[in-house]
Amino acid sequence: MFRDPEALKEDMSGLKSSLWRLSACGSRRRARLGLSRGECLHVGRTPGAGAPRGLLCHSKRLEAPLTPPPAPSSAAECKLNHYPGRSRVPVFAMESEASGSLRPIKGQSGSLGKVSSQTKTHFKVSRFIMEAGVKLGMQSIPVATACTIYHKFFCETSLDTYDPYLVAMSAIYLAGKVEEQHLRTRDIINVTHRHLNPGSEPLELDAHFWEMRDSVVQCELLMLRLLNFRVSFQHPHKYLLHYLVSLKNWMNRHCWDRTPIAQAAWALLRDSYHQALCLRYEAQHIAVAVLYFALQCYGVEVPADVETEKQWWQVFSEDLTKPILHSIISELIQLYTLDTEIS
Repeated sequence: MFRDPEALKEDMSGLKSSLWRLSACGSRRRARLGLSRGECLHVGRTPGAGAPRGLLCHSKRLEAPLTPPPAPSSAAECKLNHYPGRSRVPVFAMESEASGSLRPIKGQSGSLGKVSSQTKTHFKVSRFIMEAGVKLGMQSIPVATACTIYHKFFCETSLDTYDPYLVAMSAIYLAGKVEEQHLRTRDIINVTHRHLNPGSEPLELDAHFWEMRDSVVQCELLMLRLLNFRVSFQHPHKYLLHYLVSLKNWMNRHCWDRTPIAQAAWALLRDSYHQALCLRYEAQHIAVAVLYFALQCYGVEVPADVETEKQWWQVFSEDLTKPILHSIISELIQLYTLDTEIS
């Protein structure tokens, strides 16, 4: 589903001033995350080594309590951490019968209608994954993999069954293994505990901590089974890098240097992982769409012959059509609209 091109131009012009403002806020990003020296010490990593930040990772933290999971008595009776009042579901009670096709995430849609509570929850948890990735010193690809695993998991199951923050913790842990950037479970648990309980002390190595660690590991096993061990993904990052290099050599050097096209495109790509765009569209199409969106927001036109048969974005991806391009941009605009509603 895509919107009329004229409506897209109006939405993009309204976002132009916001993008200019947000692109100038790099010096205050660490303050927005609330990183302190104590946090840096107890996770054992340097937050500054994290991935590039998006435009949406600056909102207030959630203040939901992290309830301890029950101690597992056996592998068959392990239970996941749940919100208070939810029924507990055994980890291995769900036999994976998922096929290769992906179903839309429950509560999400590509339209700009009323936003469901599940969509808001996925948005907040995705933001948590990105902020936790920065605190843990994760690179861009592992963070993107963690978000993709999280979204794909809830394509196959219901949000009412499992605690999304426990799933997010396991997704971060699993993504570190997949992308060869291994993380300690203690670091992940401490960052999550500090995120959900601001101002609290780091967890002690007591029974409560080991119960949480067992829950993260058991949830990781569930995710692998439910996703049929298909946890390696093709991300748009490498495509966007090549497209930016080609476009830089294509355009006027002065025009390129005075507008932060590259920074805006990378920020838009990172923010796209707040939703399941990575599962609904091809990686090349997303890379071209965020680059096209960044150029439109800053009013930069790519020099081309009027009589040319192809648009510049069709040179990068021959199977990309204008409806697909507008559909991706519409979902990105919806993403920033959702950010204003939640904030």
